[in-house]
Amino acid sequence: MKSDYLEKHDVQLLAIGDLNAFNRLYAHYHRQVHANILKLVHSSEQASELLQDVFLSLWQNRFKFESRESVGGWLFVVSYNKSLNCIRQRLKETVEYVAEYPHLALVSNSEEEDAELHRQLALIDDAIEILPARKKDVFMLCRYEGRSKADVAAMLGISQQSVSDYLKQSNKAIKMHVLRHYATYVPEVVLLFFYLQF
Repeated sequence: MKSDYLEKHDVQLLAIGDLNAFNRLYAHYHRQVHANILKLVHSSEQASELLQDVFLSLWQNRFKFESRESVGGWLFVVSYNKSLNCIRQRLKETVEYVAEYPHLALVSNSEEEDAELHRQLALIDDAIEILPARKKDVFMLCRYEGRSKADVAAMLGISQQSVSDYLKQSNKAIKMHVLRHYATYVPEVVLLFFYLQF
């Protein structure tokens, strides 16, 4: 999958603390990350705050990205987690007997958060790997690189309708794979794939 943005180089520079590389990654991803957060939290103010938190986390974790070709998946999952925690916090503040709903518990231990992040990244990666090559390219370009349907259609030489169809089919295939293989995560997965929808 070809991209006119040399992200791998910027990720390597990020890992050694290059602020310019960080700024380029921010410029490349921030609109799509913000849009994804907004889909969940439905508040422009909170979405902007969470966006800053996501990229602060990227900077704080920059040394972990040396061998990572793309930070798109990481940003996707971290922004999802932060958005979900924001929603959970709202629920805790408004639902009187929230303790009766253990799936709403906030993760507070940083090691637990890291483990949860890696589990979700692996879950998504495993599901994406089963996609046919063209659908996988469309999904990665739209989701992880934040490209528009029009851009992806032009890059791959297909129609925008085909891009839309591939995304819908990919979402369905990934969802079914996850539900089959990760039954214990169904509540989280259902919300995650609402997040995946355009």
